[in-house]
Amino acid sequence: MSEEIRLHGLGLKPGVIDRIVTLAAAQVEGVAVCGQTLAGLVQKGAAAKGVDIAVDEDGLVSVDIHVEVDYGLALPSVAHAIQEAVSDAVRSQVGVSVESVDVFVDGVTFPE
Repeated sequence: MSEEIRLHGLGLKPGVIDRIVTLAAAQVEGVAVCGQTLAGLVQKGAAAKGVDIAVDEDGLVSVDIHVEVDYGLALPSVAHAIQEAVSDAVRSQVGVSVESVDVFVDGVTFPE
């Protein structure tokens, strides 16, 4: 996505909502968003495709997020916590409603 995202008169670069979503999801215990480095910094370019944002004609945001979850955690509970964290962050920081947050668990992280 190379165009500016327009939401209710607000123009955002494409990576702004991605960053908000990534940071919100990463705050959920036991979650690592795909496309992050070990230091928790967001990678740029192709490696950063752990988050995909779509905005419909009504300005509603839909989010797909790919994560890895620590072994032993209940996946439905973690996914629900991610959905809540992402929805709250986008609503409070961007001022728009989130229509959906689809969570994809791409892996399980085992302790060393």
